[in-house]
Amino acid sequence: MEKFMNKLSESILDKFSMDFLRNQVLKNAYGNDDTMIAKMDPRILLVWYLYFALVPWFSDDVVFLIGCFLLVAVTTILAKVAGLVLCLFILGVFSQTGYLFLVTFLFGGDGSSVFPLLVLTVKVATVSLASITVFSGLDPDRLSNGLMWFGCPERLSFSIAYAYRILPMLMEEFQNVLLSFRLRGNPPKQTGVISKIKYLAYQIQVLIHSFYPLMLNTAKRSRTTVEALEIKGYRYAANNKIIKKMKLAQLKVQVDDLLFLVLSFLWVSIVVLISTLI
Repeated sequence: MEKFMNKLSESILDKFSMDFLRNQVLKNAYGNDDTMIAKMDPRILLVWYLYFALVPWFSDDVVFLIGCFLLVAVTTILAKVAGLVLCLFILGVFSQTGYLFLVTFLFGGDGSSVFPLLVLTVKVATVSLASITVFSGLDPDRLSNGLMWFGCPERLSFSIAYAYRILPMLMEEFQNVLLSFRLRGNPPKQTGVISKIKYLAYQIQVLIHSFYPLMLNTAKRSRTTVEALEIKGYRYAANNKIIKKMKLAQLKVQVDDLLFLVLSFLWVSIVVLISTLI
């Protein structure tokens, strides 16, 4: 039994390596180009996202909230979101509401608090899935162009796209720093319970010590990127209306985009009608 548990823990740790995390991030940011969501116009998706990110907070109707949740769940499936992102979503939403549920009972609450917490869970889950659909289904460039079309400052839209691009670089740099610490370090042995606790404390200490070299190396790379952009005339292009118009000329609303909006509106209308009849 002990050998089986050791092999199981080793296999889990192998799957959640830095390479696995980096591949999941790359897949989530750049690996969904063939999905229906990725082919849509980013302006349509942003308008759709604003509705499902704001309206659920102003409604306590359970039927309406469940209907919105089912719709955004379907769009999340169509966007082919990475499994790691979905796991983090489930862990974050239900651990937060579970924590509130426990705190409610510890401070004198009763069973009547279950229903409001379930409503809150559905709201948070709906908004979170809508965010995952849009920001995972669109590549950084299309998302940046959509924000720019709505009047967002060019530097803000570029910063969002650049944040997507720097994530794999950041994770690669973090892995290199961890490897350098492992080569120079002397971790404690994992023979007993106390030794495993010491090993866990050692790993936490390595993570803390890796933060400063990670930020320093990333800042050096960011400076190189900024200098390359300045050489290519980024600051001039950001303020030139002709270049901005040429950049946004690729955005076109197609029939599929309008059909997506119509189907979403039709579904919400049916849900509202069912809620009214009930």
